[in-house]
Amino acid sequence: MSDQTTADREAAGGEARLLAGVPDGLLIGGQWRAASDGGTFTVHDPSDGSVVKEVASATVEDGTAALDAAVEAFPAWSRTPARERAEILRRAFDLLMARADDVALLMTIEMGKPVAESRAEVTYGGEFLRWFSEQAPRVQGRYGPNPEGTGRMIVSQHPVGPCFLITPWNFPLAMATRKIAPALAAGCTVVVKPASLTPLTTLFVAQLLQEAGVPDGVVNVITTKATGPVSEAVIRDPRLRKLSFTGSTPVGQSLLELAAGGVLRTSMELGGNAPFLVFDDADLDAAVDGAIAAKFRNIGQACTAANRFLVHRSVADEFARRVTDRVSSFRTGRGTQDGVTIGPLIDDDAVAKADELVTDAVERGATVRTGASRLEGPGTFYAATVLSDVPADARLMREEIFGPVLAIVPFDDEDEAVRLANDTEYGLVSYVFTRDLARGQRMIERLETGMLGLNVGVVSNAAAPFGGWKYSGLGREGGAEGITEYLETKYTLTADPFA
Repeated sequence: MSDQTTADREAAGGEARLLAGVPDGLLIGGQWRAASDGGTFTVHDPSDGSVVKEVASATVEDGTAALDAAVEAFPAWSRTPARERAEILRRAFDLLMARADDVALLMTIEMGKPVAESRAEVTYGGEFLRWFSEQAPRVQGRYGPNPEGTGRMIVSQHPVGPCFLITPWNFPLAMATRKIAPALAAGCTVVVKPASLTPLTTLFVAQLLQEAGVPDGVVNVITTKATGPVSEAVIRDPRLRKLSFTGSTPVGQSLLELAAGGVLRTSMELGGNAPFLVFDDADLDAAVDGAIAAKFRNIGQACTAANRFLVHRSVADEFARRVTDRVSSFRTGRGTQDGVTIGPLIDDDAVAKADELVTDAVERGATVRTGASRLEGPGTFYAATVLSDVPADARLMREEIFGPVLAIVPFDDEDEAVRLANDTEYGLVSYVFTRDLARGQRMIERLETGMLGLNVGVVSNAAAPFGGWKYSGLGREGGAEGITEYLETKYTLTADPFA
C-alpha cells in the first residue's frame, strides 16, 4: 500500500468520524428530533456528488413547533442580563476556535471551497460571536428633559422578539453567526433555517451553542427541502417579529411581500454586481492581488465577488496579462487536496449558469484569455476564466456570475468608469484601485454602493456594517449597527419631577 493511499484512507476515516458527530435532526426547544413525518433529504459533496449525510426535512408543523419554542423562551432570555448573554457568546467563540479545523473541514465537504478558505471563514465567522459578545452590554438609551421643560424623556432599547433567520449555502458558518450572534446579544430568540445544500455547518454550530450554555428554545434549527411552505408558515405567524434573509434578490422580494403582512422588521442581504475599477495610476501589482481576492475567493460564489472589472484602456492589456498569468496557474480539485485554489461550484445549475454567461459574452465579441469551459466530472467544476474586451451588452454585465469568471471591460476616463460602475440595479460593494487620493475621495462620493474597498480586494469585517443600496438589500449586519437591527426603540415621557 502506497503512502498516498494510506493518507487518503486516514483522511477519509477522519471525515467519517467528523460527520458522525454532526447532528442529523431538528433542534427544537433544546431537543434534537426527527421531522414530524420522518422525512429526510440528502446532503452531497459537490466535488464528486457522493452522499455526505441524511438530515431531517422539517414540515410546516415542525416550523411552527420551532417558533413555539422560540416564543416560549423569549421572555426569560430577553430578561437575562446582558453580561450573561455576552459570556455565553464568548464561550461559543472559544468552543468554535477550539474546533476550527473540524468546522473548516465540514464546510469544505458540504460546500466545496478549499480548506484554507474554510479556515479563513471560521476566523471571520467566529469573530461575529466575539464582536457581539462585546456589544451585548453596550445597548444604551438616553434620559433628559424635553425642550419645553415640562417632563423627562426616556429612550430605551428592547429586543424585537422571536426572529426567523434564513441563511445561504455559500458561507454556511459566517452567515449563521452573523445573524445568530446579534440576535442573541440583543435578547432575541431565533429559528434558523440553513440552506438545504449546506445545512451541516449550522447544525454543528447549534450544537456548540448548546455546549456554550444557550438555554433551550433560544436557538432552534430547522433543516428542510420544503423551503417555501415552511418559511411561509413561520413568516405569516403573527408571533414572529423579525425576518433576516441572505440570498438572491428575487427571493428576497418575495419574502418582503410575505413580511409586509405582519409588518415585520426585516434585514435583507441580497444580490450584487460589484464593479472593480482600475485607474491608469493604480499600483498594478496591488490591483492584481486585489482582483484575485475579490473575484476568486469562495470560487467566485459570493455576493461581494467582483463581477465587472472596469480597467483604464491604457493599462487594460497589461492588467489582463498579469491576471491571466495568475489564474492560469490555479489548481482545480477537491478542496481538501493540497494546493487546490478552485473547488467545485455548488451544483450543476451553477456550472450551467457560468457556462451560459461566458458563452454569451464570447459570442458577443469577448476574448478568452484562459478557461471558459466546463471540466469533466465527477463533481461540478468550471475552469477559472479570464475574459477581456467584454462588450457592454453581454449578459454578465447585468447578471451576477457567481462563479470563477473575471470579465474585463476597458474605459477611457473617470466619468465613464463611474457611469459603467453605477449602471446596475445593485449596489452592494465596489472596489477602486488608484493612487490619487482626491480621486479616491471622489469615488467614495460618486459610487452608488453600500460598501467600498479602496485599494483592497476584501472588505468584510465583523466590526463593520455589511449591507447594500438599491436592490442589494435593506439593513446592516455586523458593526455597531448590526445589533440595532434586533432592537426596538421605546420613548417614555415622565412628568416633571420638580413640578
